[in-house]
Amino acid sequence: MEDQDVLGRINALAHEEHAIWQKESRGEASETDRKRLSELEVMLDQCWDLLHQRKARRAAGLNPEDAKPRDPRTVEGYIG
Repeated sequence: MEDQDVLGRINALAHEEHAIWQKESRGEASETDRKRLSELEVMLDQCWDLLHQRKARRAAGLNPEDAKPRDPRTVEGYIG
């Protein structure tokens, strides 16, 4: 997976998130929509984490292709 693939995924997820937030702002979001927002937040965090891993591996002279998506609990447990 290339950086552009990860960025494409981020853009698609962000677009979906934005559409749901628009529904929410109009009072039209369902409970399913709100659940999906939570899922999207985690998936976006995972994608950004993967992109950061790839950048760090590249900067360290390592193969960015060896970067792997981390599980939601790890990504959501970051402090800072």
